[in-house]
Amino acid sequence: MCAMTIITKGANTPVPAGLLRVAVCRRKAAGAPAVEVSALLLDAVGKVRGDADLVFHSQPVHPSGAVRHIGTGDSGEQLAQWLELDLPRVEPAVQRVLIAASCDDGTFGAVPGLAAQTVAPDGTIVVHYEVTDASTETAFVLGEFYRRDGQWKFRAVGQGYDTGLAGLATDFGIVVAEPRVSRGPVVNPGVTKVAEPPAGAIPAPAAAAAPTGPAGPAAPTAPITPAAPTAPITPAAPAAPITPAAQGSGGGRALGPFGPEFRPWSRSGRGSREIAARLPAGPVIVEAEHEGEGLFGIDVLDADKQPDRLVHNTVRSPYRGRSLAVAPEGRRLRLRVEAQGAWKVTVLPVSAARPIAPGETVSGSGREVLRWDGPAGDLQGRFDGGRNAQLFCVDALDPGHLTALHEGRLLFNEMGRVDKTVPLSRGPVFVTVKDGEGAWRLKALPIPVLTTTAAPADGVYQGRRDAVVTLVNPWPGRPALLEYDICGAGRQAHTVTQLDEYGDSDGEWMNGTRHGRRGSHLLFARGQERCTLEIRGTSKWRLRVRPVEEAPLLKGPVEGTGSTLLRYQGPPTLLRLFRTTEEAGYLVAHAMNPPRGQSALVADTDTRRRPVVGPVWVDPEGLCCVRVQAGDGVGWRVEPVPLDEAPVIGGRVRRVAGKGFGVVRHTGPETEMLVTHDYGPLSNLIPLIELDENLFPVRRVARSLGHHRIPAGFLQVRGLGEWELERRG
Repeated sequence: MCAMTIITKGANTPVPAGLLRVAVCRRKAAGAPAVEVSALLLDAVGKVRGDADLVFHSQPVHPSGAVRHIGTGDSGEQLAQWLELDLPRVEPAVQRVLIAASCDDGTFGAVPGLAAQTVAPDGTIVVHYEVTDASTETAFVLGEFYRRDGQWKFRAVGQGYDTGLAGLATDFGIVVAEPRVSRGPVVNPGVTKVAEPPAGAIPAPAAAAAPTGPAGPAAPTAPITPAAPTAPITPAAPAAPITPAAQGSGGGRALGPFGPEFRPWSRSGRGSREIAARLPAGPVIVEAEHEGEGLFGIDVLDADKQPDRLVHNTVRSPYRGRSLAVAPEGRRLRLRVEAQGAWKVTVLPVSAARPIAPGETVSGSGREVLRWDGPAGDLQGRFDGGRNAQLFCVDALDPGHLTALHEGRLLFNEMGRVDKTVPLSRGPVFVTVKDGEGAWRLKALPIPVLTTTAAPADGVYQGRRDAVVTLVNPWPGRPALLEYDICGAGRQAHTVTQLDEYGDSDGEWMNGTRHGRRGSHLLFARGQERCTLEIRGTSKWRLRVRPVEEAPLLKGPVEGTGSTLLRYQGPPTLLRLFRTTEEAGYLVAHAMNPPRGQSALVADTDTRRRPVVGPVWVDPEGLCCVRVQAGDGVGWRVEPVPLDEAPVIGGRVRRVAGKGFGVVRHTGPETEMLVTHDYGPLSNLIPLIELDENLFPVRRVARSLGHHRIPAGFLQVRGLGEWELERRG
């Protein structure tokens, strides 16, 4: 995942050379002018090559498929228009892709919060550029993607035009018939307008939309099961004669929205043979069924009866699958079937493609042809890996490219088990499972809300899959309680990392192994105004920011399960920690005192059931919290222990012993002591920590076996096995 880069006008930064989304966003405000977004593809001299190099809402797809206008989003507080750039598909003659905007009924000085964000396929905000100097301009070049030394970069341009979009377009070689246009430059009056999706169909950009509505825990994902065996194949009845009109010959050809319409053509047989279908020219679906051992394959043959395209290839039995092919003009569609058992081949119009409905799961096993007609979103794919880590390959084809099957955009191309999410363009789009010799599931999802710049009223932030989210402190200068519910995706535990203001990692903050799926944590430990988190390895997550005063109060024994934040009000004390379940997971306690934000280790059970004791340090000017970290299903109990219960060494007491973490009080002057520790290969490792009057760790006075000078006062022993301190002075 790429870290977010915040740039200012004139700056540039590299971007991933893959599929990217660009959001031009702004805050909602009464009376603010509407903004229309467009993209211009420029050659080496900085000009468009023709009208087709302008992409906007009425001409939403570039002929190359490299740039698309994918819709408008409304999150309630923010508005955005989205573009999609497939940089590997940008033609070599195109050197720059400009991101432009215009407003007809006002100036950009009246557009609040104008910004451009570039988002990677995994949802990461790669680049953020905010316009801060707009005034009387009616058109704006926000930024540009350009080639440099074999890579792609983004530059924040920030150039405005008082002459409107007509002036901007003219600068880049577009001939505009009228000096003023109402909804983007109508440079090609013959272009049919595409209906704009309804408000909210595509969420506003990541950093511009607040999470909405509470979400409960995600339902468990049902296991992927192979498709049910197909019924025995029976020989097909002889096909009825196909009339010239149905075939498409002569003037009676029936054309559907995506290709020719005709009655399904079917043949059955056993063993290998060639078959030929007289069909109208254009894209078709070849459906195949097979029962029997060994290889089953179908090739489309060219005019010389040589293999031209492999449409089915499997050793699964029984097998049923669908694949795209192209019926040729002026001759029959010839197929060569390689099989040992019984088979049936049916050729269908592409209108018979299996539909994908928003939010619904489509499952299968083997090749399939699907059609998506919804708004731009994400496609979640899961594949069980099949036998021996098979290939899972899925691509997407626009209706205009159904006769050029090699021009599909690759969505998935993975070996073995797959659980990931990829961008899905606005429909209609044909999604073809080209390789999937195992059980697979696909689900179309809306574009997730990734981050927010305003604190939601209920303090709830939620989303799906990996995300970068900025949490806003409702009580600046004060810490807060964070309740979390994070569902992991796949076999790996989720991770949560804090990011700094430049999008760089400040280190791992939580993970599923040590903190569990549900629990509570201290947030804004130093009273920060906001905190940015990167959430990875999750299918669904929900965060809730609450006042820290709502954390349970530790004033006696407390029991719980999983990670929990407790408040402590009182003088420095000791704390006994032990597990109450057989679950041998992670169990550790820390003491924290915001607003200084410092944290100190209290005790670590080392996955054992025996009790351990540690110091709870208290800052007289702070708020003391105890964080119990535990994995899922790990039950625990903590209880305060008076300081006078700590073992004493000094005076006539020359030796003290214990197991695991503990606290010792040395009552004599600084003296030499022999430290021993028995814990197998780690016996030599036993840190001794000097504590101050508030039980805060001051310095390490010993880290290994042997003789050490030990000061007076309280000492924390961070042992793992049996240990002993013996005074020698």
